Amino acid sequence: MPFVRTAVRQGTDGIKKKEIVECIHDALVSAISMPEDELFNIVSEYDPADFFYSRTFNGIARSEFLIAVEITMRRGRSDAMKKALYAAITANLASRAEVSPKDVFILLHENDYSDWSVGNGVFAMTLTQQRGADS
Repeated sequence: MPFVRTAVRQGTDGIKKKEIVECIHDALVSAISMPEDELFNIVSEYDPADFFYSRTFNGIARSEFLIAVEITMRRGRSDAMKKALYAAITANLASRAEVSPKDVFILLHENDYSDWSVGNGVFAMTLTQQRGADS
C-alpha cells in the first residue's frame, strides 16, 4: 500500500489538486499493479519563499510550479517497475493535468510490512493485503 505526499505550489486550485492525485494514483495502479482502493495521498501547498530548489539541476529547466511527489511503499518492486512508475506519473501529469515533465520530482521510500499499521492499530505484517471486516 503506497502512501503518497504531494507538494504543490501555494494557490493551486482544488480541481487541479484532485487531477494531480488521480494522475499519480492511476500510475501506481497501472505501473505496479496497486489495487484501485489503495488511495492515500496527502496534498500540501508550499509557499515559494519556503521551498528552495535548483531550476537547472541535472540540466533540467524547472519552472516555479515544481511538484514534489514522495511515495512510501513496501520493498520489492524491480527497477523496471519503478522506471515504469516514474514514466507513468510524469506522462499522466503532462497529458491530464498540464504539468511539465520538467516540473515533476519523484522520491521513493521503501520499507517492510513491519513498518506499517493501516488501521485498527494492527501490525500490518499480519494482514498482508487481507480485507478487514468493514469491507
